[in-house]
Amino acid sequence: MSTVSNTPVTLVSSDRETLGQPPGYQPPISQLPAEQFTYDNRIVRDFGVATIIWGVIGMLVGVIAATQLFAPVANLNTPETTFGRIRPLHTNAVIFAFVGNAIFMGVYYSLQRLCKARMFSDLLSRVHFWGWQLIILSAVATLPFGITSSKEYAELEWPIDIAITLIWVVFGVNMFGTIFKRRERHLYVAIWFYIATFVTVAVLHIVNSMAIPVSFLKSYSLYAGVQDALVQWWYGHNAVAFFLTTPYLGMMYYFLPKMANRPVYSYRLSILHFWALIFIYIWAGPHHLLYTSLPDWAQSLGVVFSIMLIAPSWGGMINGLLTLRGAWDKVREDTILKFMVVGLTAYGMATFEGPMLSLKNVNAIAHFTDWIVAHVHVGALGWNGFLTFAMLYWLMPRLYHTPLFSPKLMSVHFWLGTLGILFYAIPMYISGFTQGMMWKEFTPEGTLHYGNFLETTLRLLPMHQMRAIGGTLYLAGAILMAYNLFKTMAAGSLTANEPAEAPALAKTFVATGGDTFWHRWFERKPIPLLIGSLVMILIGSLVELIPTFMVRSNVPTIAAVQPYTALELEGRDLYIREGCVGCHSQMVRPFRSETERYGEYSKAGEYVYDHPFLWGSKRTGPDLQREGGKYPDSWHYYHMRDPGSMSPGSIMPAYAWLLERKLDTDKTSAKMSALRKVGVPYDDQTIATAGGDLQKQATTISQRLAQDGIKVQPDREIVALIAYLQRLGTDIKKMETASR
Repeated sequence: MSTVSNTPVTLVSSDRETLGQPPGYQPPISQLPAEQFTYDNRIVRDFGVATIIWGVIGMLVGVIAATQLFAPVANLNTPETTFGRIRPLHTNAVIFAFVGNAIFMGVYYSLQRLCKARMFSDLLSRVHFWGWQLIILSAVATLPFGITSSKEYAELEWPIDIAITLIWVVFGVNMFGTIFKRRERHLYVAIWFYIATFVTVAVLHIVNSMAIPVSFLKSYSLYAGVQDALVQWWYGHNAVAFFLTTPYLGMMYYFLPKMANRPVYSYRLSILHFWALIFIYIWAGPHHLLYTSLPDWAQSLGVVFSIMLIAPSWGGMINGLLTLRGAWDKVREDTILKFMVVGLTAYGMATFEGPMLSLKNVNAIAHFTDWIVAHVHVGALGWNGFLTFAMLYWLMPRLYHTPLFSPKLMSVHFWLGTLGILFYAIPMYISGFTQGMMWKEFTPEGTLHYGNFLETTLRLLPMHQMRAIGGTLYLAGAILMAYNLFKTMAAGSLTANEPAEAPALAKTFVATGGDTFWHRWFERKPIPLLIGSLVMILIGSLVELIPTFMVRSNVPTIAAVQPYTALELEGRDLYIREGCVGCHSQMVRPFRSETERYGEYSKAGEYVYDHPFLWGSKRTGPDLQREGGKYPDSWHYYHMRDPGSMSPGSIMPAYAWLLERKLDTDKTSAKMSALRKVGVPYDDQTIATAGGDLQKQATTISQRLAQDGIKVQPDREIVALIAYLQRLGTDIKKMETASR
């Protein structure tokens, strides 16, 4: 049975012995008396409570979304609850609400004790906490209503992006202010990771969020097509790296030794782990775009550095697991350490699988399938989830000076969570491999064995049902944890200002340690650490991004490709609003299986006017890049009204409101003007006559529908969406026809 001590922990002089220090380290010589100060535990508690609440909410939304993929009735036939709209709500809730609050909880607790100083500013701590919660609430208030930029993990619109930037700066000022007033000269390895996290997330967020506003909650990405895709996955992959990984590695380096009461296994390994990880990770983003229209050289760079990434990633895992050497008896008894061990193991599995998925022959099967879903959730549920649970179980009893309410419930949570991961991941691995192979299978006669895409979707429904069961088990464990921790807090008393003492930072410093001395200079200077981290992440970023933007031959133009008409542009925005990109890709890869199914493979020049790009990352439905002219307008009308009427057994929700809602054209001209600023060649006359041109094209579509017995007014949203879908891929078809 696991036990939790109820003894208050003041991490002052004991930190050096528990965490471990560089070889040859000697404390500074100081004649100064010990100074009295306090740690701010209230901010740690607040972020901890927010972590619990948002975690349960985010996981609940995830279970609902998983259910919708085999039971369309769970979409509830309302716009705000369809899969396309709540899927980004789920990802934002678990990444930025659950994991984000957990990061700040762990950083605010450990940083104060590692620096032997209270946080720089209680006011900034409050602003940070409430600002972050308001940002999360803004996601809840926008994403279900279709207010989205559609960029993966960065769906929030431009005013919220600005708010995120400001709050991140508040966090950085508070963190560095604390470091500057520290009473411990040496910056422990956890702080290195916190610094790298701060600077890299800032760069990623600012560059990826660059957009041209149209109105208060509408904007278009500054980048188009291939360039937008590269920037997005440079951001998306490294958001995983520097938001879901590096801060958690820093917290692992602090909390695991404290939980096990053992020093970190290897100080030298931590140095190699840190610098190699932040340098290599930033290059790997293009492995999300293999076999796409991204230039081959960028794809190859992504592959090479993804393979290299195994070494530093496993260096961190090994350093963590070997910290527990000789303490495995304690692991068997302590459920908190079990959470940590499973979390580190999941990290090792995910960081091995990621490089394997970047191999082109593996990626050819896995990409766009449920295999990627399994891979992502092994990391999210195992690494981020279990480390968060361990920190919460360890911290809350200490903050409230009371034993955990029920160690038995904690043990039940561990097993529910572990089973939940298995029931989630294993079916998704099977589903993903099955998908990839079915898509590529040909008959002896040379035709696609599964020519109807829906056949592959229906075959996987049992796996999706098992996935939902696994998610429910995981959610049940989180609810048990919430009950257990809230009962613990109710039984104890928070020490909001925990007393501590330590001498002021000494003016002298004894430098020993031989071959580690060069790094000791970094370890006591936060600004060089910041600059060094920035340089490391900028090298790979600039090498990949600059040629893609500056060398015209990387994105060759196609004369036949023209900008969208006013009506098609409005239809594209409806496609974005409804989250269609969450289930449909617009990227035909150069495989025979795909060109036979969809048509000519995609070219970089086709996307030069796409702000943002809509290549997608998952195919729950078929690719739509060659959708134009494939079906009559009436097919799309009936398909959106009742998908099962056109595709029996379809799990796609109905979009009946598109048939009734009037298309809002008040901002059409403003949208075209904004797009002109980012390079789309709309001239003054096109913008001035946008309303009339839109009406003319809409009337034509309405008349075609009337010929098939469908009466619909030209000003309905469904007409604009049909216009967009019928446009997709037709520029290339026109070019092929002209060449004949």
